Amino acid sequence: MISQRKLTISCEFFPPRTDAGFVKLGEIREQLKALNPEFFSVTFGAGGSTQARTVETVMAIQTSGTPAAPHLSCVASTSESIEQLLNEYIKQDISRIVALRGDMPSGWMGRLGEFAYASELVQFIREKTGNHFHIEVAAYPEFHPQARSAKADLDYFKQKVEAGANSAITQYFYNADAYFRFVDNCTARGITIPIVPGIMPISNFEQLIRFSGTCGAEVPRWLQYLLKDVQDDPVELQNLGLDVVTALCERLIAGGAPGLHFYTLNQSKLPLELGRRLGLIS
Repeated sequence: MISQRKLTISCEFFPPRTDAGFVKLGEIREQLKALNPEFFSVTFGAGGSTQARTVETVMAIQTSGTPAAPHLSCVASTSESIEQLLNEYIKQDISRIVALRGDMPSGWMGRLGEFAYASELVQFIREKTGNHFHIEVAAYPEFHPQARSAKADLDYFKQKVEAGANSAITQYFYNADAYFRFVDNCTARGITIPIVPGIMPISNFEQLIRFSGTCGAEVPRWLQYLLKDVQDDPVELQNLGLDVVTALCERLIAGGAPGLHFYTLNQSKLPLELGRRLGLIS
């Protein structure tokens, strides 16, 4: 059972590509309300490739009773297009934004965009909208895969905070020490915003390894070996994954993490089971 202090719980979705997927996500969203999330975030897609579906998904969430937090990516975006989105979100009473640099679409040959870094996007949002939005930014306890050095990565994170970020959500990880070390390093640099750990449930071994290789998240060798042993047994793999991720969450909460952000992959089963094990669901 977790402590009785207030935790910020949030869940992330990606915009469905089909009408059937859109309907299914509505069902999943309703199920995940059992976690009493503070908000549901919606990803933007490389280079804004899913922008229309992102906006559609965000509006559906916002009218369902749980606040929506749309991702905004500055890669391949113009200041005009971003300002139009911000104005539309203000009209829809959306008050939280996840501001990211974003990834380039596969094979993209165009210009990077008017903003090269997320800190510039955060500054632009503040200049155009004042304090209307609570701005979330990304954090990397195991360092961004493109970081020149550990110091440079922390310097860059501080730039996002100084530009106006209110809080941060981390890339997922399975080593709690990496998170606590990152928070300590931030505190030493005068960074005091809440840094919420991102949590990735484990349901598929090959998918996890592929995702982690792309985003730079480390899957510890011991965990890879254990998962590989049961990769052909979905039930055993999910049970092992639940044990590992539950223990991770318990340690993070005990160590003072301000909340948990679940990367749901548009599924509800594992986040809900984690919620039950952690005492988030009565």
